[in-house]
Amino acid sequence: MFSDADAAALYDLLNPWDPERFPSDAFYDGLVRDADAVLDVGCGTGAMLHRARESGHTGRLVGIDPDRAALDRARRRSDVEWVLGVAADAAWDGEFDLATMVSHAFQCLVGDDELRASLAAVRTALRDGGRFAFETRHPQARAWESWETDPAAPVDDADDIVDPSGRVLRSSHHVESVVGDVVTFTETTTDKEHGTVLRVDRTSLRFLDVPTLADFLAEAGFAIEAQYGDWHRGPLTGTSREIVTVARRV
Repeated sequence: MFSDADAAALYDLLNPWDPERFPSDAFYDGLVRDADAVLDVGCGTGAMLHRARESGHTGRLVGIDPDRAALDRARRRSDVEWVLGVAADAAWDGEFDLATMVSHAFQCLVGDDELRASLAAVRTALRDGGRFAFETRHPQARAWESWETDPAAPVDDADDIVDPSGRVLRSSHHVESVVGDVVTFTETTTDKEHGTVLRVDRTSLRFLDVPTLADFLAEAGFAIEAQYGDWHRGPLTGTSREIVTVARRV
Protein backbone atom coordinates (compact mmCIF):
# COMPACT_ATOMS: atom_id res chain seq x y z
CA MET A 1 0.00 0.00 0.00
CA PHE A 2 1.10 3.54 -0.74
CA SER A 3 -1.64 5.76 0.64
CA ASP A 4 -2.45 9.42 0.09
CA ALA A 5 -0.87 10.08 3.48
CA ASP A 6 2.30 8.28 2.36
CA ALA A 7 2.37 10.40 -0.80
CA ALA A 8 1.98 13.62 1.20
CA ALA A 9 4.79 12.65 3.57
CA LEU A 10 7.05 11.74 0.66
CA TYR A 11 6.28 15.05 -1.05
CA ASP A 12 7.50 16.94 2.01
CA LEU A 13 10.65 14.84 2.10
CA LEU A 14 11.46 15.42 -1.58
CA ASN A 15 10.36 19.06 -1.73
CA PRO A 16 11.53 20.85 1.42
CA TRP A 17 10.62 24.53 1.54
CA ASP A 18 13.86 26.43 2.10
CA PRO A 19 14.27 30.08 0.98
CA GLU A 20 17.98 29.90 1.77
CA ARG A 21 18.57 27.06 -0.72
CA PHE A 22 15.99 27.59 -3.44
CA PRO A 23 15.54 30.89 -5.36
CA SER A 24 11.87 30.08 -6.06
CA ASP A 25 11.16 29.74 -2.34
CA ALA A 26 13.07 32.93 -1.60
CA PHE A 27 11.00 34.81 -4.20
CA TYR A 28 7.73 33.92 -2.50
CA ASP A 29 9.09 34.18 1.02
CA GLY A 30 9.89 37.85 0.45
CA LEU A 31 6.39 38.58 -0.83
CA VAL A 32 4.76 36.75 2.08
CA ARG A 33 6.87 38.55 4.66
CA ASP A 34 5.76 41.91 3.26
CA ALA A 35 2.02 41.09 3.33
CA ASP A 36 -0.22 41.35 6.40
CA ALA A 37 -2.74 38.77 5.17
CA VAL A 38 -1.84 35.93 2.80
CA LEU A 39 -3.97 33.34 0.99
CA ASP A 40 -2.00 30.38 -0.41
CA VAL A 41 -4.13 28.68 -3.07
CA GLY A 42 -3.13 25.06 -3.59
CA CYS A 43 -1.17 25.15 -0.35
CA GLY A 44 -0.47 21.41 -0.32
CA THR A 45 1.17 20.36 2.93
CA GLY A 46 1.48 24.01 3.96
CA ALA A 47 5.26 24.23 3.96
CA MET A 48 5.42 27.84 2.77
CA LEU A 49 3.01 29.11 5.43
CA HIS A 50 4.65 26.95 8.10
CA ARG A 51 7.98 28.59 7.30
CA ALA A 52 6.46 32.07 7.33
CA ARG A 53 4.99 31.58 10.78
CA GLU A 54 8.19 30.01 12.11
CA SER A 55 10.11 33.02 10.77
CA GLY A 56 7.95 35.45 12.73
CA HIS A 57 5.04 36.38 10.44
CA THR A 58 2.37 37.72 12.79
CA GLY A 59 -0.42 38.41 10.30
CA ARG A 60 -3.19 36.23 8.93
CA LEU A 61 -2.11 33.14 6.99
CA VAL A 62 -4.65 30.94 5.17
CA GLY A 63 -4.12 27.88 2.97
CA ILE A 64 -6.69 26.17 0.74
CA ASP A 65 -6.19 22.83 -1.04
CA PRO A 66 -8.40 19.96 -2.28
CA ASP A 67 -6.03 17.21 -1.04
CA ARG A 68 -7.22 15.97 2.36
CA ALA A 69 -4.01 14.08 3.11
CA ALA A 70 -1.88 17.13 2.35
CA LEU A 71 -4.07 19.29 4.58
CA ASP A 72 -3.78 16.74 7.38
CA ARG A 73 -0.02 17.36 7.31
CA ALA A 74 -0.54 21.10 7.02
CA ARG A 75 -2.72 21.09 10.13
CA ARG A 76 0.27 20.15 12.27
CA ARG A 77 0.36 23.93 12.75
CA SER A 78 -2.84 25.26 14.28
CA ASP A 79 -1.86 28.94 14.06
CA VAL A 80 -2.62 28.95 10.32
CA GLU A 81 -6.12 28.60 8.84
CA TRP A 82 -6.54 25.52 6.62
CA VAL A 83 -9.48 25.10 4.25
CA LEU A 84 -10.44 22.12 2.08
CA GLY A 85 -11.31 23.18 -1.47
CA VAL A 86 -10.17 24.18 -4.93
CA ALA A 87 -9.29 27.68 -6.04
CA ALA A 88 -12.80 28.42 -7.31
CA ASP A 89 -14.18 27.57 -3.84
CA ALA A 90 -12.39 30.52 -2.25
CA ALA A 91 -15.24 32.45 -0.63
CA TRP A 92 -13.40 35.36 0.98
CA ASP A 93 -14.21 38.95 0.03
CA GLY A 94 -11.52 41.62 0.20
CA GLU A 95 -9.59 39.99 3.05
CA PHE A 96 -6.05 39.50 1.73
CA ASP A 97 -3.11 41.63 0.58
CA LEU A 98 -1.49 38.72 -1.24
CA ALA A 99 -2.61 35.50 -2.87
CA THR A 100 -0.13 32.90 -4.11
CA MET A 101 -0.10 29.71 -6.16
CA VAL A 102 3.34 28.14 -5.81
CA SER A 103 5.02 24.99 -7.15
CA HIS A 104 3.31 25.36 -10.54
CA ALA A 105 -0.12 24.81 -8.96
CA PHE A 106 -1.55 27.34 -11.44
CA GLN A 107 -1.02 24.81 -14.23
CA CYS A 108 -3.58 22.48 -12.64
CA LEU A 109 -6.28 24.94 -13.79
CA VAL A 110 -6.82 23.21 -17.12
CA GLY A 111 -10.22 24.21 -18.54
CA ASP A 112 -11.18 27.76 -19.52
CA ASP A 113 -14.20 27.77 -17.19
CA GLU A 114 -12.16 26.43 -14.28
CA LEU A 115 -9.46 29.03 -14.91
CA ARG A 116 -11.94 31.91 -15.12
CA ALA A 117 -13.80 30.83 -11.96
CA SER A 118 -10.53 30.44 -10.06
CA LEU A 119 -9.18 33.84 -11.09
CA ALA A 120 -12.51 35.46 -10.21
CA ALA A 121 -12.47 33.88 -6.73
CA VAL A 122 -8.86 34.91 -6.10
CA ARG A 123 -9.56 38.47 -7.22
CA THR A 124 -12.60 38.69 -4.94
CA ALA A 125 -10.54 37.43 -2.00
CA LEU A 126 -8.02 40.25 -2.45
CA ARG A 127 -8.32 43.79 -1.19
CA ASP A 128 -8.20 46.63 -3.70
CA GLY A 129 -4.66 46.72 -5.00
CA GLY A 130 -3.91 43.27 -3.60
CA ARG A 131 -1.42 41.12 -5.50
CA PHE A 132 -1.58 37.61 -6.93
CA ALA A 133 1.79 35.88 -7.42
CA PHE A 134 2.25 32.58 -9.24
CA GLU A 135 4.39 30.81 -11.83
CA THR A 136 3.76 28.59 -14.81
CA ARG A 137 6.28 26.71 -16.95
CA HIS A 138 6.92 28.52 -20.23
CA PRO A 139 5.63 26.32 -23.08
CA GLN A 140 8.61 27.25 -25.28
CA ALA A 141 10.87 25.20 -22.98
CA ARG A 142 8.76 22.04 -23.59
CA ALA A 143 9.52 20.74 -20.10
CA TRP A 144 7.37 17.64 -20.59
CA GLU A 145 9.90 16.26 -23.08
CA SER A 146 12.31 15.62 -20.21
CA TRP A 147 9.73 13.89 -17.99
CA GLU A 148 9.55 10.56 -19.85
CA THR A 149 11.38 7.84 -17.92
CA ASP A 150 11.62 4.10 -18.45
CA PRO A 151 10.47 2.23 -15.31
CA ALA A 152 12.54 -0.81 -16.34
CA ALA A 153 15.79 1.12 -16.82
CA PRO A 154 18.53 0.61 -14.22
CA VAL A 155 18.79 3.37 -11.63
CA ASP A 156 21.91 4.38 -9.78
CA ASP A 157 21.66 3.93 -6.02
CA ALA A 158 22.21 7.66 -5.63
CA ASP A 159 18.80 8.18 -7.25
CA ASP A 160 16.97 6.06 -4.67
CA ILE A 161 13.95 7.61 -3.02
CA VAL A 162 13.58 6.55 0.60
CA ASP A 163 10.19 7.29 2.12
CA PRO A 164 9.72 8.23 5.81
CA SER A 165 9.15 4.55 6.71
CA GLY A 166 12.52 3.57 5.19
CA ARG A 167 11.05 1.91 2.09
CA VAL A 168 13.13 2.36 -1.07
CA LEU A 169 11.04 3.63 -3.97
CA ARG A 170 11.51 4.67 -7.55
CA SER A 171 9.37 7.01 -9.59
CA SER A 172 8.83 6.99 -13.35
CA HIS A 173 6.84 9.19 -15.70
CA HIS A 174 5.02 8.64 -18.96
CA VAL A 175 3.60 11.43 -21.09
CA GLU A 176 0.25 10.20 -22.42
CA SER A 177 -0.71 13.11 -24.61
CA VAL A 178 -0.02 16.70 -25.64
CA VAL A 179 -3.25 18.24 -26.88
CA GLY A 180 -3.03 21.95 -27.59
CA ASP A 181 -1.56 23.49 -24.46
CA VAL A 182 -2.56 20.61 -22.15
CA VAL A 183 -0.08 17.85 -21.25
CA THR A 184 -1.34 14.67 -19.57
CA PHE A 185 1.10 12.29 -17.91
CA THR A 186 1.26 9.50 -15.34
CA GLU A 187 3.64 9.08 -12.43
CA THR A 188 4.22 5.50 -11.28
CA THR A 189 5.66 4.79 -7.83
CA THR A 190 7.29 1.38 -7.46
CA ASP A 191 8.78 -0.57 -4.57
CA LYS A 192 12.36 -0.86 -5.80
CA GLU A 193 13.19 -4.05 -3.92
CA HIS A 194 10.23 -6.08 -5.15
CA GLY A 195 9.33 -4.22 -8.34
CA THR A 196 5.73 -3.86 -7.13
CA VAL A 197 3.75 -0.96 -8.50
CA LEU A 198 2.40 0.88 -5.46
CA ARG A 199 0.63 3.82 -7.02
CA VAL A 200 -0.15 5.43 -10.37
CA ASP A 201 -1.15 9.11 -10.45
CA ARG A 202 -2.52 10.77 -13.58
CA THR A 203 -2.18 14.52 -14.00
CA SER A 204 -3.04 17.10 -16.64
CA LEU A 205 -1.25 20.47 -16.72
CA ARG A 206 -1.88 23.51 -18.88
CA PHE A 207 1.03 25.39 -20.47
CA LEU A 208 -0.31 28.85 -21.24
CA ASP A 209 1.78 31.15 -23.40
CA VAL A 210 2.41 34.74 -22.36
CA PRO A 211 -0.30 36.46 -24.49
CA THR A 212 -3.02 33.96 -23.52
CA LEU A 213 -2.15 34.24 -19.85
CA ALA A 214 -2.30 38.04 -20.10
CA ASP A 215 -5.75 37.85 -21.70
CA PHE A 216 -7.14 35.66 -18.91
CA LEU A 217 -5.72 37.96 -16.23
CA ALA A 218 -7.10 41.11 -17.87
CA GLU A 219 -10.52 39.53 -18.31
CA ALA A 220 -10.56 38.63 -14.60
CA GLY A 221 -9.70 42.17 -13.50
CA PHE A 222 -5.96 41.90 -12.94
CA ALA A 223 -3.17 44.11 -14.25
CA ILE A 224 0.26 42.54 -14.65
CA GLU A 225 2.58 44.40 -12.29
CA ALA A 226 5.68 42.36 -13.14
CA GLN A 227 6.60 39.29 -15.12
CA TYR A 228 9.93 37.46 -15.00
CA GLY A 229 11.65 34.66 -16.82
CA ASP A 230 13.49 33.30 -13.78
CA TRP A 231 13.51 33.42 -9.97
CA HIS A 232 16.12 36.19 -9.90
CA ARG A 233 13.66 38.58 -11.57
CA GLY A 234 15.35 38.31 -14.95
CA PRO A 235 13.36 39.33 -18.06
CA LEU A 236 11.20 37.00 -20.11
CA THR A 237 13.24 35.94 -23.13
CA GLY A 238 13.24 33.39 -25.92
CA THR A 239 14.96 30.90 -23.62
CA SER A 240 12.96 31.44 -20.39
CA ARG A 241 11.75 28.27 -18.71
CA GLU A 242 9.33 30.02 -16.36
CA ILE A 243 6.69 32.72 -16.51
CA VAL A 244 6.74 34.21 -13.02
CA THR A 245 3.87 36.66 -12.64
CA VAL A 246 2.84 39.25 -10.08
CA ALA A 247 -0.60 40.65 -10.93
CA ARG A 248 -2.52 43.37 -9.11
CA ARG A 249 -6.27 43.57 -8.54
CA VAL A 250 -7.70 46.59 -10.36
